Amino acid sequence: MTYRFEFYPYQRQFRHPLTTHHGIWKVREGIILRLSDEKGRVGWGEIAPLPWFGSETFEQALTFCQQFPSQITSTDIFSIPAEFPACQFGFESAWEECRDVAGYVWETEKISPSLLNSSLNYSYLLPTGEAALTSWQQGWQQGDRTFKWKIGVTSMESELRWFDQLVQALPQSAQLRLDANGGLTQNQAQQWLQMADQAGIVEFLEQPLPPEEFAAMRAMYDQYRTAIALDESVATLNQLKTCYQQGWRGIFVIKAAIAGSPKQLRQFCQTHDVDVVFSSVFETAIARQAVLNLATELSHPHRAVGFGVNHWFVE
Repeated sequence: MTYRFEFYPYQRQFRHPLTTHHGIWKVREGIILRLSDEKGRVGWGEIAPLPWFGSETFEQALTFCQQFPSQITSTDIFSIPAEFPACQFGFESAWEECRDVAGYVWETEKISPSLLNSSLNYSYLLPTGEAALTSWQQGWQQGDRTFKWKIGVTSMESELRWFDQLVQALPQSAQLRLDANGGLTQNQAQQWLQMADQAGIVEFLEQPLPPEEFAAMRAMYDQYRTAIALDESVATLNQLKTCYQQGWRGIFVIKAAIAGSPKQLRQFCQTHDVDVVFSSVFETAIARQAVLNLATELSHPHRAVGFGVNHWFVE
């Protein structure tokens, strides 16, 4: 099957810059893909790179698209190398939509398309620092009960003080996720885990240490009641497989839009008993829907997906 291929670069400005341990992020850049076949079917995909997580850069993805001819085949799509995981996801997602492969999956798994995504709960991303103490109320009012707060951004003394205030402010039925983006030392991570154990509302501490300190995170997993989730350590499908093979049986936070092939990701999650939380890379509605399709099939039924992020963008 031959497809007509078109692509459209885009930029989306954050309402307020997003500050993490990796730095300050002001503009999300990506590429919208369009495939169409001789039967008039159209499939949309999106390349949303996140290079500080290990994907290709926007410039590399754009060059890759520019090198493709205007007519491509499924062989071209499934031959995209692993060093372009965001491209793999974008092209395969567009191909699946054009071929209605996702619809086939829903039918075979007896998932009604009308119910797609309806059972998913969302984790609301709070701003860093002291602003989280009041901004959680907006998410609560719109029905979110899980909140995510990034730590390891400023002084630990300040963050621990705000954490204590946030725990006191949140309703007892709320859950809080702490995301360090690999920015803590082992001593700091242990201190956060101790505080989280005492607080009683922390669902998990996400990526406390850099990926190269996998052994230390695995050891900490058995020492505290608060769960630990891997994120940067499992940014791509190959990294996910490696961590699983090395014995990680904790939570996997999967940013599917940069993980690589959705087909291979689906196969891995269906073959292995993994505790998965699907998470956003601040993609547009195109990649968002493709990821939520996967989340409906594969994510842990009692964990919120990390897609409460729309409030971060200028309309």
